[in-house]
Amino acid sequence: MQQIRARQLADWLSDQGRTKPVLLDVREPWEYEICHLPDSLHIPMHQIPLRSNELRMDDDIVIICHHGGRSMQVAMFLERQGYSSLINLTGGVNAWADEVAPDLPRY
Repeated sequence: MQQIRARQLADWLSDQGRTKPVLLDVREPWEYEICHLPDSLHIPMHQIPLRSNELRMDDDIVIICHHGGRSMQVAMFLERQGYSSLINLTGGVNAWADEVAPDLPRY
């Protein structure tokens, strides 16, 4: 599993010549309602075992939570299931607000 910083992810998402990753947000619904990255897929952490079939094994998947801990756990779980291109957003949505989108609501 790889790690990516918020600024690196922002650069990737803005690169028209590069295939966009799946942005998998694993936070709770109330957290997702407060703030989230545009076009992210919301599957709360506890639903991942039941809903991982919504993800394609060969996609680049950037996993997002509040600070990076839950997303790391989900990445390790998915890795054991055979997913190969998993990337944890270091610092989570909080780092995204710090480095990329300072107007994003915080909690």
